Amino acid sequence: MIKYRLICKNCNSSFDSWFASSLEYEKLKKKNFINCHICNSNNVKKSLMAPKLINNFKNEKSTKGNLNFRKINKKLQEYKNFIKKNFVNVGEKFAYEARSIHYNKKNNKKGIYGTASSDEIKELRDEGINAEVIPWIEDKSN
Repeated sequence: MIKYRLICKNCNSSFDSWFASSLEYEKLKKKNFINCHICNSNNVKKSLMAPKLINNFKNEKSTKGNLNFRKINKKLQEYKNFIKKNFVNVGEKFAYEARSIHYNKKNNKKGIYGTASSDEIKELRDEGINAEVIPWIEDKSN
């Protein structure tokens, strides 16, 4: 089994999907059986993915790396919790809301967070609107 991060070029949504193999992905893609679950477009592409490697060797270097990973993961979770507590989630309307605040001088008591494509972030920055990208780690229930 192989997992790919897929991005819809039509609506810029991204999602993960599992395939039996990379060949199976290519067959399904060629037959237009892969589509976006948001807008139903077939204009879906694979994005770059970093493989998650599991090392069964117990050595000092891997233990230290694992500790660093846990520290970073914990810090990212703290940032996420802070943002969720102190900012308003505007979801996919982040770029629109950021412009609304910037140009209309809309006075929000709380800042906003949400999702935006890399192109939208670049456009916001080009317009002088401060927007940052923060890695958003998923909560793990197990």
